[in-house]
Amino acid sequence: MNWENIDTEKWIGLATEYGLKIIGAIIIWIIGSWVIKKLLNGTKRIMTKAEYDESLQKFLLNLLGWILKILLILAILAKLGVETTSFAAILAAAGLAIGLALQGSLGNFAGGVLIMIFKPFKIGDLIEAQGEVGVVKEIEIFTTKLTGLSNREIIIPNGSLSNGNIINYTTEGTRRVDLVFGVGYDSDIKKTKEVLMNVLTAHPKVLREPAPTVNVSELADSSINFAVRPWSTAGDYWDVYFGITEDVKEALDKAGIEIPYPHQVEIQKKG
Repeated sequence: MNWENIDTEKWIGLATEYGLKIIGAIIIWIIGSWVIKKLLNGTKRIMTKAEYDESLQKFLLNLLGWILKILLILAILAKLGVETTSFAAILAAAGLAIGLALQGSLGNFAGGVLIMIFKPFKIGDLIEAQGEVGVVKEIEIFTTKLTGLSNREIIIPNGSLSNGNIINYTTEGTRRVDLVFGVGYDSDIKKTKEVLMNVLTAHPKVLREPAPTVNVSELADSSINFAVRPWSTAGDYWDVYFGITEDVKEALDKAGIEIPYPHQVEIQKKG
């Protein structure tokens, strides 16, 4: 190799130029990462002080973090001499292609944004949605996780969740327990109402306000049906539901009030 033909000064100039760009890019990355970290920590402190919902905090911090990192990468590419306008066009085209391929995911993302903004529920709430009932465990960008009543994990896409009906049993703090009990037609209505009301007032988890009610709801084919309506806190709902059901059976039996049920009569053939 003829080293005399190599333009030493040219190579030194190129090495110096690109070396400085690389050093500058490294410095931008270090300083930019430090600034992003400080901005995210500061934003988190502000949202915590303003008592933002925990799920909303995570969502906004993740979104802000990605935006700042993309801006930092663009700044580094610009420092290295890369044409950022062309890069942005490529990024936009890639984003469009990915968006078309992931329409469902984008719908879930939009649903997550709507849930974060309008807050129809929060972590710890008991809700009913998409045919499922459970306690909200986690609200993520694309899905919401519930813990079902039988302790099973339920994952619902945010797109369908935000577009469907949501029943929040926790918002008001109290729930009405709707029960129906039937007695025979020979039963005394006033006495039956008194027995049922005594069961409600004796239960420790039935609220005094709103007051429980007992009313005749239907004259059915084989029974007089009573609508029994105690109130409880959201957390005591099932304790009241099952407890009242058991106590009513015992109280009606003790009072000699019949609960009608199908009877089978055996017919013996005479031989």
